[in-house]
Amino acid sequence: MTAVVEHASDQDFVKLAAPYRRELFAHCYRMLGSVHDAEDLVQETYLRAWRAYDRFEGRSSLRTWLHRIATTACLTALDKRRRRPLPTGLGGPTDEPEGELADRPEVPWLEPVPDALVGADDPGTVVEARESVRLALVAALQYLPPKQRAVLILRDVLRFSAAEVAHTLDTSVPAVNSLLQRARAQLARATPSEEEVSEPRPAQRETLARYVAAFESYDIAAITSLFTADAVFEMPPFATWVRGRERIGRLITAQCPASGPGDMALVPTAANGQPAFAVYMRGGDGLHRAFGIQVLGLSPTGGEVVHTVMFFDTTLFGHFGLPATLPRRG
Repeated sequence: MTAVVEHASDQDFVKLAAPYRRELFAHCYRMLGSVHDAEDLVQETYLRAWRAYDRFEGRSSLRTWLHRIATTACLTALDKRRRRPLPTGLGGPTDEPEGELADRPEVPWLEPVPDALVGADDPGTVVEARESVRLALVAALQYLPPKQRAVLILRDVLRFSAAEVAHTLDTSVPAVNSLLQRARAQLARATPSEEEVSEPRPAQRETLARYVAAFESYDIAAITSLFTADAVFEMPPFATWVRGRERIGRLITAQCPASGPGDMALVPTAANGQPAFAVYMRGGDGLHRAFGIQVLGLSPTGGEVVHTVMFFDTTLFGHFGLPATLPRRG
């Protein structure tokens, strides 16, 4: 590869660098917690790489070189950005789900990422790829200082050697090892996730089918029965969140604009290696319009829902390849 790169022209750069685009996007997403920002940083990475390509000497692989540029770009961007949390990272749950929701549009919330944008091409590594972008992990990464975050991702996710990471960050191997130790310790203190990331199993498929039926029929009892006793339901940009199936039922009853069967339509998708649904809400004209993206965390058995994050950001629908409205249902 090195010999090929050394003698390649600028015109060949696109062909040689293109296979790494998905991997670079996933890397930028883990660093930044935003689909929108990750797309911008990948574009910036390729632009910087193209401009510097004539100076690339092949001392490292093209992959390592591109990740170095991407990491540097992300660290620069993080100097000007606040971390992206989920509501559960800002405070405790409410005991009054019927109360006014705390709308926080000024917070740069964590965003979900479509599996189609980050999934591995190799079926043998697809579960590992999904695990590395699961919502709980990406949320926890946002609490690490940017340089610790970069070291942990490069070492533990991308499997770079300590020497490669040191070169990427212009630091020493002992410094990398120290940053990695602190990052791992802080990440370990994060609440362990009980969510399962795996290929769909019959129990999981049955649970998801019941979930769709319960929401589309607006059956609160059926909805709440699918959640564990201590399940979490959160809804950025609202900082308000609840814990427990009983409060989840009360929250949906009090705050959801749906009023009866057919008001909601759920379209299956996948985000962060987890099952997800695009939720559409029926308007007065009978059309179902984009309402939000739900990302689910299921129990290890796949039989219950332990966590739902409802992202009220309709700009995400385009990233998932989803329409703004659904055809009228007969």
